Amino acid sequence: MKVYQINYDLRKQRNYDELYEKIRSLGNWCHPLESCWLIVSEKTPSQIAEELFKVMDGNDGLLVTRLQNEAAWYNLDSKGMKDVTTWLKENLGKAS
Repeated sequence: MKVYQINYDLRKQRNYDELYEKIRSLGNWCHPLESCWLIVSEKTPSQIAEELFKVMDGNDGLLVTRLQNEAAWYNLDSKGMKDVTTWLKENLGKAS
């Protein structure tokens, strides 16, 4: 199982709904910060980026990075998603 972090910058036209839907379709996900998502996927970073850029504008920024099992975080549960810490512990601990 691989865990990826997705960061983006929608620069001109901001169609978050379509991007969020696409991210959610990629697998088990967590949305810990405003422009940051985490997903569990067997795809490569390039494959994920290719899928996401289909719903983004050509001038938007996108960064997909693979995470291993080490991380630190603070105050993520206050974003309205109570289980961010649980998701991180469950999924980052299994990342290979």
